[in-house]
Formats: sequence, structure tokens, C-alpha cells
Amino acid sequence: MLIPSFRGKISRGRQIRGNDGKICAMRPYPQNRPVNSGTPKAPPFLRRVLTFRTEQPYHRGFSRGDAAVLLIVAVLIYGGIRLALRAPETVEGPAISLSPSALPYYTFRSVGRMAAAYALSLLFTLVYGRLAAYNRHAERILLPLLDVLQSVPILSFLPVVLLSLSAILPERIAAELASIVLIFTSQVWNMTFAWYQSLTTIPKELQEASAIFRFNTWLRFKVLELPFAAISLLWNSMMSWAGGWFFLMAAEIFTVGERDFRLPGLGAFLQEAANQGDTRAILWGIGTLVLVIVALDQLVWRPLLAWADRFKLEMVEGENPPTSWFYDLLRNSRLLGWFSEKIWQPLNERVDAWLIGRAAMPEAAEGKTGRPYLLYALGIAFGLGLAYGGFRAAMMLFTMPPEQWGEIGLGILATFLRVSASLLIALAWTIPAGVIIGTNRRAATILQPIVQIVASVPATALFPVLLLVIVGLPGGLDFAAILLMLMGTQWYLLFNIIAGASAIPQDLKYTSALIGLSRWERWRTLILPSLFPYIITGSITASGGAWNASIVAEHVEFGGRTLYTTGIGALISRATAAGDYPLLLAATLTMILTVVLINRTFWRRLYRLAEEKYRME
Repeated sequence: MLIPSFRGKISRGRQIRGNDGKICAMRPYPQNRPVNSGTPKAPPFLRRVLTFRTEQPYHRGFSRGDAAVLLIVAVLIYGGIRLALRAPETVEGPAISLSPSALPYYTFRSVGRMAAAYALSLLFTLVYGRLAAYNRHAERILLPLLDVLQSVPILSFLPVVLLSLSAILPERIAAELASIVLIFTSQVWNMTFAWYQSLTTIPKELQEASAIFRFNTWLRFKVLELPFAAISLLWNSMMSWAGGWFFLMAAEIFTVGERDFRLPGLGAFLQEAANQGDTRAILWGIGTLVLVIVALDQLVWRPLLAWADRFKLEMVEGENPPTSWFYDLLRNSRLLGWFSEKIWQPLNERVDAWLIGRAAMPEAAEGKTGRPYLLYALGIAFGLGLAYGGFRAAMMLFTMPPEQWGEIGLGILATFLRVSASLLIALAWTIPAGVIIGTNRRAATILQPIVQIVASVPATALFPVLLLVIVGLPGGLDFAAILLMLMGTQWYLLFNIIAGASAIPQDLKYTSALIGLSRWERWRTLILPSLFPYIITGSITASGGAWNASIVAEHVEFGGRTLYTTGIGALISRATAAGDYPLLLAATLTMILTVVLINRTFWRRLYRLAEEKYRME
């Protein structure tokens, strides 16, 4: 038994006590009734423990801020298109060697791009998410902007980014920057949403404690915010790296007509091996990719998860906390112990002292006012430039014939149905699987590395195999498109659900078992409410990823021929290949507008519900 001496008595003092008279739980069931008397109902305290506020959630639909953000994105795309017209007509690509001896160099280049993009993503996440969580005025701009940015189909925007950068920078530098931007956009959104969700669901008692101790901004960030969000940030970081491999492969093999923007790396190695039909090189490349993923799991992610378990919000220690042989090795290292004692801790104390003297108290920071005349002038100049760019973008859209607008409308509907189908399929299996991995350490030990490896293998590498089997069936490409969307986006949901299941306090699990809740009651009153914020976060990023994946799912080149189906992704791909920039601009903006409307009218309401009601308190 978990607590052998416990008899199940619940006192009127709202405390659960064992045989020795010591308190075993903080928020007990408020009635004296036998634990095993018939089928138990969900106790009120379990319903209250996940609820904080009683006021109605604040909902906001599509607003003028959303329209302004969409206008900014339209102007940026238009400006990129104007620069793209000045790009060089031909760009020579690098020579890709298929020798196994070249794989270490290619691996270093690929992992370096991933690490650079992740560093930018983490910095963006910490700054952006905190502003959105604590400044309501900034939130009205930042959250719509985040919705729009995570909705941008970056695979359709990549040609514009590449061509515009190559017009002002050397081709190799432009290709490297574009690849990092592409990976950044695949990593950052789910991390930012997870950080924002964590900051808005910090328990009230912890916020009051930080106010009582008069933590300034730095101490609040270091002692409260970052530890509370550590588990969610780690799982979303793992998901970001897994999703980043997909976009890394796309960036390393990108070509536009006679312009070869390929980059030396694992993606270019695998594509060159596939083009030459070199099975041996393909196996070498896939084996290297899997080896890198396993090494990152064992040497980076598992040690971080074992270290972050200390930040779990619970009053009872878990039965099987996560372990890592490498973390134990580092913790027992005398050299690292000396480094921590002699160098790291004094440096950490000096940094704390320096930042404590300069970081303002939250109340003081909020009270500062001024007359930022320079900001007003910059705002006016920016508004004038935005108005001019919006006018030119509108002129480009007016050149489109009406039948193309009809194709865009039909494509949006078809892609929406595929995205919805892939999301429902993903929810059906990721919720139970995520709960098993997040709550059962033995299962996690076996399944977590498998999930990490499978999630990190780019879905596009398996897509040709699926097409061989499916393309001859009735509706084969439609079904294949749903499968590719599912393969590329289901991991966003799974990793968020694992993070949510891992964060359920152990004392609540003990209490639900001690009062004899049935399996369904435990799911209804504890597991699903605890997972709700994480499911919403994962669903937002998964649906945005599915819309993005439609670019490569609905239009493919296979066996020397081009296959496409009805959808907005196919329209964007065809417009990119043909250089039809008005159609590219119109289709991209329509996709962004559709995803933003869905987020603002559906997902944002659920996000507010998670923030207002389902929080651990």
C-alpha cells in the first residue's frame, strides 16, 4: 500500500489524519462518511482544488488589434515579394558528399542550426510570454499577434524569405539565416503558449507568498515563475526539437527554380542519397539521425527531466521519480562539485545581487508613467509606412480574377475538414497514451525514448512510402494528406499531455485512491481537469501545425509527376512553383485569417476557461 497505516478516517477539522495523528493531506473531504460505502461520488474538494476564480471568463472575439496585426503581416509578405523580384536568377548549390566520413560534419551543421533556433526561441518565449501574461494592455496586442504568427504557413513564406534575403545578402548567408528562421518558427509557438499558460495559472497562494516576501522581478522569475513552468517548458522544448527536425530537413533541401539553396546537413545528405537511389547512404543517414536523437534524449532531456522533478507542485513525494544515469553521474562528479562550489555559486550570488539592485518591484514597475514623444513619432511613421504597404498589397490582390477567389474558398473548406479530422484522431489516442507515460514511470522509461525517436523522425521522410501504398486507392491522396498532417502534429498534443499528467500532484492521486473513486470518477474530477490547460495548448499548436503541413501534404512531387488535391495548401504550393505572387499573397493571407478566426472564436475561449477555472489551487 502507498500509506499502510491509513484507515480512511476524515475529521471534521477538514484534515486527513493517519494512525499517528499526523496530517496526511491539506484539503480533505468535508463530510464524515465511510470511504467504501457504495459507489462514491466525486468529493467537492476535488472539484474545488482545480478552481480559483468565480467570475465569468473574459472572452474576446476578432478585434481591431487582429485586423492591425493581419495588415502588418500582409505588408511584410508584400515587402518580401518585392525584394524577391530582385533576387539572383540562378544560385549554385553545394556539392553533397555521400561518404559516411562526411556525416559528422553534416551532423554538426544540422545540430548547430537547431541549437541556434532553440536559443532564439527560448529567449523569445521568456520575454514575450511574460509580457502577455502580466500586462493586460500588451496582451491585447501580443496574443492576437501570437495567434497570427503561429498561423502563418511558414513553408509558403520560406521562398519569399529566402529570395528577399538573397537580394540583400550573400546566398549562403541568406540560406543559413532563412533555415534558422524556419526552425525558429516551428519551435517557438508551443513554447510561448506553454510559458504563458503556466504564468497565468500560478496558484494564488504562491503569488501572495512572493508578494509577502517582496520579490522583485528577477527573484519572482527565478524562484517562482521558472520553477513552476519548468516541467511544461521542458516537454515543450522536447516537442520543439522533434518538430524542428521536420523543418530543418525542409530548409536544407530547398530549391526555387534554378536557385539551389541547399545547405550541408543531414537533410541534404538524405535527399541526395534518395535522388541517387543509394540505399546504403540512406541507411547511414537515418542511422545517424536516430543516433543523434537518442544521444540528445539520454544526455540532455532525461537529465533535465530528472532535475526538474524537484519543482513539481505536490506535498507528497512521488513513488517513482524520473531518473537519469547521466544526471546521477554528473551529480556525483567531484570536479563538477568543485566547479559548482568555487565558481558557479559565487557567480550566481553576484548576478543575483546585481539584478536585485536593478530590477524593480512589480508595483513600482507598473506605476511608472511618462511622455514617450519619440515613441509617438515612431508610431506615426510606422503607421504611415503601414498604410502605404497595405495599399500596395491591396492593389496586388485586386489583380486576381474572381475564379481564383472561388478556388481559395473551396480550398479553405477542404483543408479545414482535413485539419479537423487529423486533430480528432490525434486527441483520441494522445490523451490515454500521454496519461500513461506521464503517470507511470515504468511505462515512461520504456515509451519515452521510443516516442522521442518516432516524433523526431521527419514525417516527410516516410511520406513517399505511404504514397506507394495509398495513392492507388480511391481518395488516396486525400487520406494520405490527413495522415501526413497527423504525423506532423500529433506530437504537439502528446508532449503537452505528458507534461500535464506529470504535473498532477501525488497527494491528489493518493487522496482520490483513498476515498475510493472509480476509474471514471478519477478521470472526470482529477485527470481531465488537470490536463485541460495542456490539451488546449497542444491543440492550438497542433491545429496550427496541421494547417502549415497542408503545404506539403496536398501538393507532392512523386515518381516524376506532380500530385495535388483540392486545398489551400495545394494552391499555395502551386502559386510558389509558378511564381504567381498575387495568388500566393491571397492564399497565404486567407489561410492566416481563417486560422486566426478559429483561434479567436473557439480556442481562445477554451484558453480563458482553462485560465479562469482549471488551475492547481
